[in-house]
Amino acid sequence: MQKLRWRALVALRRLLTGAICAIALLALLSVHLRASRFSGLPGIADPRKLPAVTSPPARFSVPSVRRRSARRFSELDEDFVRQYELKNQRQGTGQSWTRELAPPHFLKPPASSAKLDGANGSSHSVKLWKPPSNRDFMPCTEPGLDYTPPRGSRGYLLVSTNGGLNQMRAGICDMVAVARIINATLVIPELDKRSFWQDTSNFSDVFDEDHFINALANDIRVIRKLPEELATAAKAVKYFKSWSGMDYYQNEIASMWDEHKVIRAAKSDSRLANNNLPPDIQKLRCRACYGALRFAPKIEAMGKMLVDRMRAHGPYIALHLRYEKDMLAFSGCTHDLSESEADELKLIRENTSHWKVKEIDPMEQRSKGYCPLTPKEVGIFLAALGYPSNTPIYIAAGEIYGGHSRMAGLRARYPMLRRKEFLASVEELQPFTNHASQMAALDYIVSVESDVFIPSYSGNMARAVEGHRRFLGHKKTISPDRQENSCSFL
Repeated sequence: MQKLRWRALVALRRLLTGAICAIALLALLSVHLRASRFSGLPGIADPRKLPAVTSPPARFSVPSVRRRSARRFSELDEDFVRQYELKNQRQGTGQSWTRELAPPHFLKPPASSAKLDGANGSSHSVKLWKPPSNRDFMPCTEPGLDYTPPRGSRGYLLVSTNGGLNQMRAGICDMVAVARIINATLVIPELDKRSFWQDTSNFSDVFDEDHFINALANDIRVIRKLPEELATAAKAVKYFKSWSGMDYYQNEIASMWDEHKVIRAAKSDSRLANNNLPPDIQKLRCRACYGALRFAPKIEAMGKMLVDRMRAHGPYIALHLRYEKDMLAFSGCTHDLSESEADELKLIRENTSHWKVKEIDPMEQRSKGYCPLTPKEVGIFLAALGYPSNTPIYIAAGEIYGGHSRMAGLRARYPMLRRKEFLASVEELQPFTNHASQMAALDYIVSVESDVFIPSYSGNMARAVEGHRRFLGHKKTISPDRQENSCSFL
């Protein structure tokens, strides 16, 4: 009996010893796996340095996405960006139309798939960053065989632009084409100094004036200011009709040369129709937009520096977060805002005389897709697409309405949010501070150069950037369908 008890005791001890060893082994294995999993996470470093992108988290259900054409410039792309055929190039002519259409840093090819491969090289990671196929489409901006240099002009066209940076850019491109149609000499346009931002910048502060004049030399004559003998002469101030075609300018506007030497276009935005124009006029608008309207050298240099700092650790998203006070006041979008904030926006709208619509139903606006996504909704959208939480994101926007508290939902999902004010020092940004158009130009450059561009609202900036990215090589742009998914973000 004692031997049986002793054997049972020995067996129990062996069983307990084996169990303890197994538990210790499991604990050691767990610690090893956890250490391996987090060994690649970035530590605390220089706040201007961005961590490498790791593999994406588990997939979410992806909201429907449609890549909308940019109604201002991307619609133009559909008209005059076609399959490139060498036989259509100009040959054997005295005029050389070959010119650099973009600054050097805009001419770089998209990053290779190897660079965009992500940490684990998964096919899903590649898909997140890979540009779409260009389907063998290339920019088509060379004028036709019958296109001639500018003839002796009949008069001078003064242009008063209106709106923000991209609205003014679109208007200037229209006025370049109009000057060609009515055979006018274009005086360097005046930028809007009375808009919401009260920017005092002149044309040469924002754009490269010399390049603008030289790039259009074979299209129209451009001068910096009126001749002295006409500086004080009477001018015909005309509000050109919106979305007008060739007949309007060739007949009604051109006939004004019989009585006037100087015509002033009181506004420049949306003055020329998008469609049913001769191909050479469409191509001229394209050359003006993507070639002649180059930013001033100091803006180009700062923009390139910001791009380099964003690229320091791999691919990045440029997020055009259109959630500023002026936009919300104009559109009447108050979702997720407090009652006092909604009242403040309504008061701004009522006190802005040139905003014609005063009474707006916020819920109707949102249900129709006329409102931008909130920062929190953008975070949900990015996570649903599968972008990892440490993806570097450049915020291309002015001051977000509601400040840090409004950004909390997005920052909780994507802490690596960067703005130009974070990437550059106060001293570096000082020349551009208090000049909204110049600051917007910096955002434009970083957005055009990004690996992925995502606008939260399809406004002027979003359309202009999307069109430019298509022109430069069909870079990836993702536009949320705000109408179909407005309820899914509640």
